[in-house]
Amino acid sequence: MDRGQPPRPGAGAVDRPPHGPARPALRGAARVGGGGVTAHGTAHGTAHGTDHGTAHDTALGAAVGTVLGTVERLRRHPVKSLLGEDVRESAVDGRGLAGDRARALLDVTTGRIASAKHPRLWAALLGYTAATVDGGVTITGPDGRAVDEAELSEALGRKVALIAERPPGASLERSVPEEVLAHGIDEEVDFTVTELGRAAPDGGFFDFAPLHLITTSTLHATAAEAERYRPNLVIHTDGEGYVENAWVGHDLAIGPTLRLRIVAPSPRCAVPTLRHGPLPRHPDALRTPAARNRRIPLPGMPALPCAGVYATVLTPGRITLGDEVTLLN
Repeated sequence: MDRGQPPRPGAGAVDRPPHGPARPALRGAARVGGGGVTAHGTAHGTAHGTDHGTAHDTALGAAVGTVLGTVERLRRHPVKSLLGEDVRESAVDGRGLAGDRARALLDVTTGRIASAKHPRLWAALLGYTAATVDGGVTITGPDGRAVDEAELSEALGRKVALIAERPPGASLERSVPEEVLAHGIDEEVDFTVTELGRAAPDGGFFDFAPLHLITTSTLHATAAEAERYRPNLVIHTDGEGYVENAWVGHDLAIGPTLRLRIVAPSPRCAVPTLRHGPLPRHPDALRTPAARNRRIPLPGMPALPCAGVYATVLTPGRITLGDEVTLLN
């Protein structure tokens, strides 16, 4: 998502974006772990050769009306943190693609949303697929057989409930990705807690914004499959490197009516490194952008490994495979 969450200056320290740092409490932040909440300094260390640009510091260098790319894939995730489905076209409104992240699994014990961002507890979610069927959702297991809540709970070892309405203050746990890389997905590492959907309208189970875009240029740069980053739109582009970094702060037209605003780069968590259905673990899906594409999503955040960008919807419309993506400003 999966999707990160830019901070509000001075916001509470334990509210860390799912793919980003804790919302900064000036120079410190808080981490939640097995030993409780402890203070630590905000990390600003960088890898050699890493790009540490801010969200708005890359000149796009393209004229209004320039076609930046075309829509190569459309991805919908009917249940948060489960595998999703490809679609050929979709309506798009303020809540993103129709049916995207419309449901989630609630951890009945903690009252939080189940998310593979905490892989020790929930990595197995990425072995299950959610599909939209007749206006509802069907969940199938690794063997392709449909499962219900009881079977899911038994397989996951925790009681879960499928919900379609986001509870007030809904939150999830996000393991510190560097610690997951260092110690493995089965170890108990520090995690943070973040509230969902701060840049999305009410409804749905978005980490931050209702749409996530990634380009084929970025996928080539990371040598990772699109499914690992859980985007809604995969945009075919001809450039090299993380070309969508330059789109932040600009408005785009897709197809005849849809208009988007690109609001922030997408910081990455440990999810891209995990098994996704038949795809094996791939630690470099995080390590590569950590070494080559650290960005500052918004002022007040440290430089983070990013891949893709977040968007909000200015004008609803329909989107279809092959639609051109055009620069508006």
